[in-house]
Amino acid sequence: MSFSTCLMVVLGGAVGTLARYLISVAALPISQNLPWGTIGINILGSFIIGLFGTLTLAHGRFPVSENIRLFVMIGICGGFTTFSSFSLQTLDLLRNGAMVRAAVNVVASVVLCVSAVALGHFIATGFNATPRAIAQIAIEEEG
Repeated sequence: MSFSTCLMVVLGGAVGTLARYLISVAALPISQNLPWGTIGINILGSFIIGLFGTLTLAHGRFPVSENIRLFVMIGICGGFTTFSSFSLQTLDLLRNGAMVRAAVNVVASVVLCVSAVALGHFIATGFNATPRAIAQIAIEEEG
């Protein structure tokens, strides 16, 4: 781990966090019953990490440096996706007696986000012409 690697992750996190905030604000009008902004952010972030992670592998179609991968996968996606917000919103739904909406939030978020990662990976493997993993090094899976 070097200073430049840490800087790339920090900068990516700032970009992801700002994007999350802007999308959350834009989604407020449709998020009265369910936190659609958070759900959408998590789906989009899952798709991005699946697509980018696969396309940019060392033997992928568009290989990039490990610092760029960490900038996007740990920094941007880590700052952008919102599992802690998802958890808080689900708890609030449960505490307010909205059991069905809480269940829809959990199921929709998990199923759609895993599907988005798979879709991004599937699209990227088509470009790579060979199936590969999404992560090259263990830390990429921690984002």
